[in-house]
Amino acid sequence: MSDAPVHEIDPAVFHADPYPDLARMRAIGPFVSVPQLGATLILRRDEVFRLEKRIDVFSSHQPGGLMTLLMGENMMRKDGDAHMAERRAIFPTVSPRTVRDVWLAAFAHAADAILDGLAPRGKADLVRDYAMPLSAEALKAITGLTNMDFAEMDRVSQGMIDGIANYAGDPAIEAHCNDCTASIDRHIDERLPDLARAPDASLISVQLQAGLPEAQMRANVKLAISGGQNEPRDAIAGAAWALLSHPEALDMVQAGQASWMQAFEEYARWISPIGMSPRRVAAPYTEAGVSFVPEDRVFLMFGSANRDERVWDQPDRFDISRDVGPSVAFGAGPHFCAGAWASRALIAEVALPRLFQRLPGLRLGGEAPFAGWAFRGPLKVPVAWD
Repeated sequence: MSDAPVHEIDPAVFHADPYPDLARMRAIGPFVSVPQLGATLILRRDEVFRLEKRIDVFSSHQPGGLMTLLMGENMMRKDGDAHMAERRAIFPTVSPRTVRDVWLAAFAHAADAILDGLAPRGKADLVRDYAMPLSAEALKAITGLTNMDFAEMDRVSQGMIDGIANYAGDPAIEAHCNDCTASIDRHIDERLPDLARAPDASLISVQLQAGLPEAQMRANVKLAISGGQNEPRDAIAGAAWALLSHPEALDMVQAGQASWMQAFEEYARWISPIGMSPRRVAAPYTEAGVSFVPEDRVFLMFGSANRDERVWDQPDRFDISRDVGPSVAFGAGPHFCAGAWASRALIAEVALPRLFQRLPGLRLGGEAPFAGWAFRGPLKVPVAWD
């Protein structure tokens, strides 16, 4: 690791609630080494915003990284021209126009179907019963894996997330991740003949139309599933919980004094669903008295940057009236989340407004525990309605 100041963590405590440790680390400096994670953390917002763009030093190219080893070398693990070429190839799937003209209607149809089944029940777990199937149905449409059951989409996404965050090297987690990627490959195999006969706007199809090698297409589909299922799932359920536990914020939205988009964007700042992105040090670099050497592991800590006291007043407070312009919830550099438009449309234009419109008197029905630091979200959100 670098020679940055050291901060020790209890991994279990950090997983349950990373924010106290992150605040203590930000007080030490912009860079802190954590032995339990085997990495130097970039913690403050301005350093994250600036250094994510320094791909010459903090590189996404990580041939020995967990994501590359377990899922293949996708576009997220490339820099410069190689990254931009694949980003251009997938753009027809995730462009604002495609989201508006193709995917928005599919999202609305899926949400209405799920809510039709939920409405008579009077109670549910928003994670399991609403956010998870809705996120999965949206992702099935976008990827082209319409042959995959929504529960399997959730399983394989979580399995890959667990695998690429398996810094402790648990062999059972790695084996489960490999089983999940094999399932994705089988489902892709089943869809290829249909998509060859009838190309569409799906991620599989547009990459093949662009001439990307099949191995590259598969790696990018796995990337989309790893990021496109659990984060929207967690943000849908988490943002709903945030509004239900902050009734003054919900009143503002329902009175037209704030928008669903404001509520979602503030939630994404406050509880960053993507809390971290890893980088490899590609060249010697020194800043703020800290020296980085090639092959050091560095984590861009979005979850910490989004609670930086130097940027936001009372950053630990959920406040939908605040300016979230400085937020790095979707990244800040050339690897800015390609699915941002789809996520915003799914969550702020469909999932949240339909949930509160269709379930009158929606209220919390119990505790909503959260977990995670690299990826963070609620484990369950019990609710009831009239």
